[in-house]
Amino acid sequence: ERTGADQRGNGYIHAEEVREYLLRNCRISAEQIAVKSSATDDIEGIDLLSPDTQIRYIITKQALQEGWDCPFAYVLTILANPQSATGLTQLIGRVLRQPHAKKTGVAALDECYVYTFQRNAANLVHAIKGDLEKEGLGDITNRISMDEGGNGQLAIVERTVRYREQFRQFEGNIYMPQFVVQEAKSWRKLSYEADILSRIDYNTMDLQPIIRLSLAAGGSQEQMILLNIAAGAANRIETVSQENAVGSTRIDTAFLAQQLCEIVPNPFVSQVLGREILAGLRAKYAETIISSNFIYIIEEAKKHLLAERDRLAEAVFKRLILDNTLCFFLLHDTGFVLPDRIKIKSARNLVRVDNTAIANSLFDVEPEEGLNEVEKSVAIYLDNQQQFLWWYRNISRQGFHIQGWKRGKIFPDFIVGKKSTSKENAYDKVYVLETKGLHLNNEDTAYKQNVFELCTKMAVETTWQAIEAQFTNKNFEFQVIFSNEWQNRINQLA
Repeated sequence: ERTGADQRGNGYIHAEEVREYLLRNCRISAEQIAVKSSATDDIEGIDLLSPDTQIRYIITKQALQEGWDCPFAYVLTILANPQSATGLTQLIGRVLRQPHAKKTGVAALDECYVYTFQRNAANLVHAIKGDLEKEGLGDITNRISMDEGGNGQLAIVERTVRYREQFRQFEGNIYMPQFVVQEAKSWRKLSYEADILSRIDYNTMDLQPIIRLSLAAGGSQEQMILLNIAAGAANRIETVSQENAVGSTRIDTAFLAQQLCEIVPNPFVSQVLGREILAGLRAKYAETIISSNFIYIIEEAKKHLLAERDRLAEAVFKRLILDNTLCFFLLHDTGFVLPDRIKIKSARNLVRVDNTAIANSLFDVEPEEGLNEVEKSVAIYLDNQQQFLWWYRNISRQGFHIQGWKRGKIFPDFIVGKKSTSKENAYDKVYVLETKGLHLNNEDTAYKQNVFELCTKMAVETTWQAIEAQFTNKNFEFQVIFSNEWQNRINQLA
């Protein structure tokens, strides 16, 4: 129900409270838990389809409704009371759209499960079936049931789409610059772990803000309440038993070091940092106070050390640029080239405001699915602008990305080719655009703005024709635009 750092309490379920419950009560390892929200994005740049990914639990508030398809999501637990069947249908629809899903023949694995609170489950099922039929998924409505599944098969229909006829000359020829590292006789893509993390001196991290934490005196109280749902009663939830107990969390140095390893990849260094933190706190507080605040200390330490790691990583990143070890180049062999074919699922196609077909997207068809309202408005506006030759919707976690000094890769929303002033059916400038809602104007957005400004500056300084002859006289510009200014900003792209 809540995700913001200042929104805990007041009777609402907060994302961090869910994380703490999984850590403490369910003994889930921290590496398996991620939060996806406007304030925290633990999965940005992570390939959830990779067999090496440890994430098993994703806590979110609006990401599913806003168009994020969660791969391999079989169990959906809704901790808020859905206000409408339509909203719940959108959530379930996201769970049904599983990429690369295959039938196993085992009923328990071929079904998805939704746990939610509703007063009348029968009415809910009926409403969801109706909404799915409106969404064009009527063929699976007979498989929705309470506490039982069907034996039918859901086929995910995909089709391959190519460039529009007028843009076929650009197939396989639109290259994008990326940060690359200079080696003895060649260049390679920047690796966050190998090139940034490996150069950080973690011993220079400032631990004083953690040591200066104010801890609650007297210990924390844990309240255990056993509840029961009283069928048919006016007050549906009744208390069966209740007991209070002083928090029993013990100070575990090894557990603290393990948690800090998420930020500091060296376990020996994380253990040293953990001991220094505890030593500093012990100089101010008794063991009982530190013990009762132990989880709080861990979470605050992780937040601060993450900020410290990013600060030191930025210094490493910019030092590599000054040393000419790190450059922003467009390379044929190691650079990113826009795909010449894409696969899309059967869905509604994006159309203009007057309901006419999109005409200037790079590909023949542009699906509406996955676009939030701001992105949809920007896409339609780009399609109507005479100064642009083509535009391309970049696919998050799959398409073009920029690796900065933070772990997560930046996947911009749109790539736009501006018409050439001297040659017909050609472009001489490429705009890379990232759209943001006003509620997302936070530290992460500021980071992306800084990286984009650096990309634009370094792109201007690069002589592209020395790298790729076909990109002679082409320029690149990177911009972050907000929902309250996007139209004016796009008008300025001349």
